[in-house]
Parts: sequence; structure tokens; C-alpha cells
Amino acid sequence: MHLTEIIPQANRMKGKILVVDDQPLNIKILHQLFHEDYEMFMATNGEQAINVCQNELPDLVLLDIEMPGMTGYEVCQRLKADPATANICIIFVTAHFDEQEEVKGFQLGAADFIHKPINPIITNARVNNQFILKQQADLLQSIALLDGLTGVANRHLFEQRLPEICKYCCRNSAPLSVVMLDVDSFKLFNDRYGHQEGDQCLRLVAKALRTAIHRPNDLVARYGGEEFICLLPDTQHLGAMHIAQLIVNAVQALHIEHLGSSFQEVTISAGVASMQPHRHLKWQTLIESADKQLYLAKEHGRNQVSGVSLLR
Repeated sequence: MHLTEIIPQANRMKGKILVVDDQPLNIKILHQLFHEDYEMFMATNGEQAINVCQNELPDLVLLDIEMPGMTGYEVCQRLKADPATANICIIFVTAHFDEQEEVKGFQLGAADFIHKPINPIITNARVNNQFILKQQADLLQSIALLDGLTGVANRHLFEQRLPEICKYCCRNSAPLSVVMLDVDSFKLFNDRYGHQEGDQCLRLVAKALRTAIHRPNDLVARYGGEEFICLLPDTQHLGAMHIAQLIVNAVQALHIEHLGSSFQEVTISAGVASMQPHRHLKWQTLIESADKQLYLAKEHGRNQVSGVSLLR
């Protein structure tokens, strides 16, 4: 993730809307109103709605309040309680105007209310306004979660995304790999060439990482100082080891002079850990394992990859 990639995406992204209503006619009306401009999803009860939100992460949910089983208020409460879905914009759709009910909805985290019968002009305006606000909020949050020096994700974003991706891999029985990286002998580089050259070195290393890690769900982050970390969902151990080696090769191919290193140029070491997330295995174990492998790569001479598989 990089700032120059975020802004174009925000401009060209087609929004996602989930319509939740136990009456098919109401779903049809809203689908006809928005299907040309948005990617549409439908659910007829609360449990379906939560599942769709977890899997698709829509931008907006048009949520009926009165449904059999789980009410719209209960759906809203559960979505807002889950960090993975808390930022989804919820607009309640109701046939009744009741000030107290609206107060309750806003207190639960709803963004707006639309009243039945649907007025196409009002509904279209309110949905489009909320989508624009959602885009702007997402963009500002994305910028705030980038590392100011290198332009990749910062550690806060990594720690925010890791539990979410672990849950995704757990639900889908998918492997998850982490690559932890450290620029070799970086203190010596700073001492010899100065901090400005050190900053430029980190920018070039980050650029090399972004070139090697380019799938939409992968994440490259600056973990701290000269340390970077890559999050690779749906990636088996052998695949992660291959990617780590590509990164090591790409950094050395930059041929950045480093006379304080035994390689005479800037190199990077990598530690890889892979696992099949499940409820008995904590994601912290994955990070600790990758860190230990990074230590081994350093101990064995630097400019290399060491890895371990925790897959069941």
C-alpha cells in the first residue's frame, strides 16, 4: 500500500451496497435504484447480512429495522462491535417515523435513516452523500496509516490488519505467512553515510518490497527503524520463502554502496513463518516465529532467508 496507489483507487472504486430486508419487493426497488452505479448484494435476514459484511465488506448497508429473528438494531450493534466491520456505513430503512427510534439508531452507530415508501430522489441523494463521506473517511484513514518516510503501511495498520486477516484465513481454512525483514548493518550505514542517505536507502528498500509484494490482499509495512514486515494471506510456506528470496535479491540488485558491510553494498535478511490459523494458535506466535527466523538469518551470515512452517 502506498499513497500514490490509494488516491487513484479512491477515485475509480465502484462502491458496494448491501440491501437487507425480509421483503423481496423492497430489495428489488433498491436494487433497481442503485445497481448501475454500485455493486449490489442482498440479504433477507440478520445472520445473512452479517456473513455478507464479513466476506464482502460493503461500503454501505441499507438495513431494514423490523425483521423476524434478528432486528436491524441488533445487526447494527454486532457489526459495530466487530473491528473488521465497524467502519461499514449503515443506513436504516424503516416504514415508521419515530424520533426515539432514530435516536436509538444513531446511538448504535447508524449514519442516516431512509423512510418507506422509498422516494427515489431523496434515497439516491442520501446514499450517494454517505458513500462520498465514506470514501473521504477511508482515504484520510489510509493516509494516517502510512509510514511518512517510506510510503508503505505503518506498524499500526499492520497490527490492525493482522487479526482481521487471521480471522479470514481461519474462516476459509487458508494458510497465512509473515516475512520479517531487516536491513543488514544499517547503523554502520548511517554512521558512514549520514541519516539523509539512510532515509533514502530505506525508501529504495521499501520500493523494492512493493515491487515484490503486489497482490491486493498482501500488506507491506514498516515495522520500526530499518525493519519491515510482509503479511501474505493465502500463501503456503514454500511460496512465502520464494517471495522472501525475491525481496533479498531485489534489494541487493539496487547496488547501494555500503562499505561497512562485508558485501560492500546494502543487503537485507528475512525471517519467514507460515501457519494455518485456528483458535488454538495465536497470531502472536506467527510474529515471534518470524522474528526468531530473522535472527537465525542474521546469525548465519546475513543477506539470506530463514524460515519455519507451523502448518498443521
